[in-house]
Amino acid sequence: MGQRRFDALFIDYYGTLADGDRLAVETTCARLVEDLALPMTAAELAILWGRRFFQEIEVANHDRFLNLYDCETKTLVDTLGPLGVQADPRPYCDMLKHYWAAAPAHADAVAALAGLDLPVCCVSNADTDDITESIARHGFRFAAVVVSEAVRCYKPAPHIFRVALDALGVSPERVLHVGDSLHSDVGGAQSVGIATTWLCRDGRIFDTGQSTPDYKIGSLNELCAILDA
Repeated sequence: MGQRRFDALFIDYYGTLADGDRLAVETTCARLVEDLALPMTAAELAILWGRRFFQEIEVANHDRFLNLYDCETKTLVDTLGPLGVQADPRPYCDMLKHYWAAAPAHADAVAALAGLDLPVCCVSNADTDDITESIARHGFRFAAVVVSEAVRCYKPAPHIFRVALDALGVSPERVLHVGDSLHSDVGGAQSVGIATTWLCRDGRIFDTGQSTPDYKIGSLNELCAILDA
């Protein structure tokens, strides 16, 4: 048998292993629309807020770092401002924070991780306490976990992927990264020379990304076929 292509796997968390927050975001937006009498649907507000959020995490790094909760509160205020609305963002962002700690695991996640025979690093845009609670809840095991709050930057910034490479002691050409975001996962990993698999689940959250992945799958059950090729 020839040498396998990859020595390690990097994997996103929310939307990939644990359920993404589309429902939580749209539920939060529905509350906002109702409470503030906004002239739009919850889905429309979610897209507006999502666009502003993705803009923010491009710059909220290193000396300008804000944790995920603070990015959400800031960008919600920024989203409501042009609509002529002022509101305390915290009660609404608290709904998201509760979800991050309690997000259910995808049905294919546990079996997919258990079937891997190479080291796995979780690379996530998350606040440390929330993802730590979620990982413990589901009993996931990783060789390393690299979280945006700990390294003070967000995917797609190259630094978070370089920290993950150092954590496992691997070179980028020997790693496959798997995630559900063309913007954060595919674009970010490609920026440091890491091969990418885009997990395109049904009903995934709005994504501004346009990057082209090396592989595309609809379920983590398809991952072993890529790793064994």
